[in-house]
Amino acid sequence: MQQRRKSSTYLMGLALFITSLTSFSSSAKDSFDKAYQSFDLPKLKQNIKTLSSDEFGGRAPSTPGGEMTTDLLVKQFKELGLKPGNNGSYLQSVPLMSIVTTPKTSLKIDDIDFKFLKNFTANSRKPQKEIELKNSDLIFVGYGINAPEFGWNDYEGIDVKGKTVVVLVNDPGYATQDPELFNGNTMTYYGRWIYKYEEAARQGAAAAIIVHETKPASYGWNVIESSWSGAQYHLPASEVNEPAIDVEMWISLERAKTLFSKAGFKFSDLKEQARKRNFKAVPLNLTASIAVTNEINQSTSNNVIATIPGTQAADEHVVYMAHWDHIGTVEVNGKTKIYNGAHDNATGTAGLIAIAEAFNHLKIKPRRSITMIAVTAEEQGRLGSRYFANHPSFPLNKIVGLVNMDSLNITGLKSDVRVVGYGKSELEEVLAQAAKRQNRTLTPEPTPERGYYYRSDHFSLAKKGVPGLSSGGGTKPLNSEQAAIAEKIGKLVSRCYHQECDEYSEQWGWQGVIADLQMFFEVGYLLGNSQQWPNWYQGTEFKAARDAMMQKK
Repeated sequence: MQQRRKSSTYLMGLALFITSLTSFSSSAKDSFDKAYQSFDLPKLKQNIKTLSSDEFGGRAPSTPGGEMTTDLLVKQFKELGLKPGNNGSYLQSVPLMSIVTTPKTSLKIDDIDFKFLKNFTANSRKPQKEIELKNSDLIFVGYGINAPEFGWNDYEGIDVKGKTVVVLVNDPGYATQDPELFNGNTMTYYGRWIYKYEEAARQGAAAAIIVHETKPASYGWNVIESSWSGAQYHLPASEVNEPAIDVEMWISLERAKTLFSKAGFKFSDLKEQARKRNFKAVPLNLTASIAVTNEINQSTSNNVIATIPGTQAADEHVVYMAHWDHIGTVEVNGKTKIYNGAHDNATGTAGLIAIAEAFNHLKIKPRRSITMIAVTAEEQGRLGSRYFANHPSFPLNKIVGLVNMDSLNITGLKSDVRVVGYGKSELEEVLAQAAKRQNRTLTPEPTPERGYYYRSDHFSLAKKGVPGLSSGGGTKPLNSEQAAIAEKIGKLVSRCYHQECDEYSEQWGWQGVIADLQMFFEVGYLLGNSQQWPNWYQGTEFKAARDAMMQKK
């Protein structure tokens, strides 16, 4: 894990600022205390219940339910007195291209039987109505990673142009648990599926097949089935400016073992070889064929951006972000399923409104602007936040820091605070101060191998250099009562990720939701009244970008 290297200059400034809070006028302290205690649980519940109702149809982008969601956000931000945050508008139009890929023929590899959604998926992000992969040579390229900074290149010495690569999920650090290899147990971006497809395209491959395994992927095949069926949204090619392979596929572990056996290899043996630095790609002497049709539609969806102007430094922004979308309504094996996404992410969306309302209760507003950004199409690859990062409503070097709320803590009160990507930025010092009010301490995420830091919207801006926090909940229930809630609801959260059963429930640990919202509110309050500019810790992959952008201020 990346070691925390604290900036003494930043911490000294932060300490002086925090100390100054204790000497605020009694009216300012009273204003903060009232705002901190102002979170309206019944209203929060109602917003979550509304957003995750069948009427909203799962809040997919470019659907009536999506428009209803952005309408609700704009209406409530207006009522709270927030100003339009995108050049006079509350909306930022995000161009999207949706593609529904349907196999015209099933995947054919020798005589292996593949059944769509049951043990393989096939999608394409190329805007072509018909795509055929015909007798494409299969090559096993291990983890499919080309990472010069780690001295690792799975494509070295092999030409994959026009061929189909077979790839393992996650990265060699996770596979070996070697702390000196990549980031050890902590997944890097190289372990993410989107990177695998992108790198395959850069190498000139025609297609890529990722072998699904539950532990290294951190989710079961049921998530592949629900997330990779129906319309898949993409940014237009002009926004992405990257090559794409013809067909992006997943296959189940069971079918992968059959495939490798057919090629004369044992899957476990080649997987073991792929963990080693001297691994060389292995031609499998088999070919893949598949034909797909693409139903292509151009559409737009919207980010919602609303601002509480700062009193002294209005051009400097503390950003709260949450994605408002979910999977929507999907036809799976002839059945209509509504994926309402109550936890993911009606909670975070409603949380934006609740925090905006808390700031609205302040009689003395922060010196810096507080900006709420509800982004679209996170479930499709962070498209809304990626678009905002490319077309920011205000310069990225004017963003002090970002608090991302993706699925709030519904498992009850905790005595600690789980930090995703622990040790990455100085924002954690502000979070630690806010947590202290609740007698909580920061704890690294318990499953860094799942790569959560690279799976939500803060990452889109982190890649550009903007420090972002992803945190909440914890690993230690406050007491036995909260432990019972954690046990019951925790199982539900795991089982219902990207499933129909992610529904609103009165049984959630609502005290934990409010506690985290109060903590996030204080983080923004501290940043909003500070003159400090948090940075990434030394050695973090995003620090160079932040340093470069701040030199342009």
